[in-house]
Amino acid sequence: MTLLLPVCLLLLWYWLWYGLLPLRWQNSHLAGPDVALQRACRAAARGRWEPAAQLFEDAGQDWERRSLYAKRLGYLAARKSDRWLKAWQKARPGDPDSALVVARTKIQYAWNLRGNALGQYTSRSRFERFHRELFAAQDDIKQAFALSPDDPSPLVAEIWRALGLGYPNREMLALWSEITTRAPHHFEAHTSALQYWTAKWRGSKKLAREFAERAAASAPPGSLLAVLPLIAWYENHAEEVGDAGFRSPQVRVLVDTALADAALAEPNHPRLPEVRHLLAYFLYRQGRYRAAGEQFRQVDGFTDALPWRYYFVGPLYYRAVRTKTARKALRERRPR
Repeated sequence: MTLLLPVCLLLLWYWLWYGLLPLRWQNSHLAGPDVALQRACRAAARGRWEPAAQLFEDAGQDWERRSLYAKRLGYLAARKSDRWLKAWQKARPGDPDSALVVARTKIQYAWNLRGNALGQYTSRSRFERFHRELFAAQDDIKQAFALSPDDPSPLVAEIWRALGLGYPNREMLALWSEITTRAPHHFEAHTSALQYWTAKWRGSKKLAREFAERAAASAPPGSLLAVLPLIAWYENHAEEVGDAGFRSPQVRVLVDTALADAALAEPNHPRLPEVRHLLAYFLYRQGRYRAAGEQFRQVDGFTDALPWRYYFVGPLYYRAVRTKTARKALRERRPR
């Protein structure tokens, strides 16, 4: 009996890490654990807004965290009931926090209408509803911004409006100037703007690469922006190359640079889990299984990050890659 508990714990660890994590244990809405955010989301799903309001009060002027909270709660309101959000607005008229969540909700709702299919497979009626909702979201973004003009979060939401409506470059650059004046190294702002400059949206491979390189070169250590050139490479080349491309000296340098930057980041940086997911994937593709495993362990059970969100069955793909990584890493540890 004395040995039973340790043995059971060892078997449980082996099953969770080396085997397959059950799908019901995976969170496909977050990139990593955030107890307060998860609690607020559960409360909102039950119609209570107070924990969500407390989130923003605790975040203060941590713009990165405010953007993350608004995005996640906006996703919840757009996908499920927004009864709790309306109750929040009624209880606290003119609250900049609820106004920000409303703006993100409207943007997310528009993108939900568009769907995930490529443009050639998206109906005209879908596009019309998508554009109509994006046009309507402008007033909500302006309202949120007017209530808190120092906060770049409403402007970060507008990047996704710019993407969907096809802002010309000069308008995007003007928006970008407003954002970076308030938060020059905002992670979500940069990853969102990078999408605008990719070839699949409003830019090109060259513009995406140059945007990422400039931002990474000017960012302080630990800002996590060193991962931008890696994201740009993934957007530009992931579908064109096999493992050999991922293992090239150029990509290995990009991975090592992002790894070093992640090691310097604050452990509670709200975007660090997203970087860990991408690093884990690249390390896996490069055959660096032990290093990949170290990243996976810190975000295990969460899948809302690149590259998993690009796959229709992202949680399944995550589980397969993570499991193969664990098995390969275990073999690397065995004496030869």
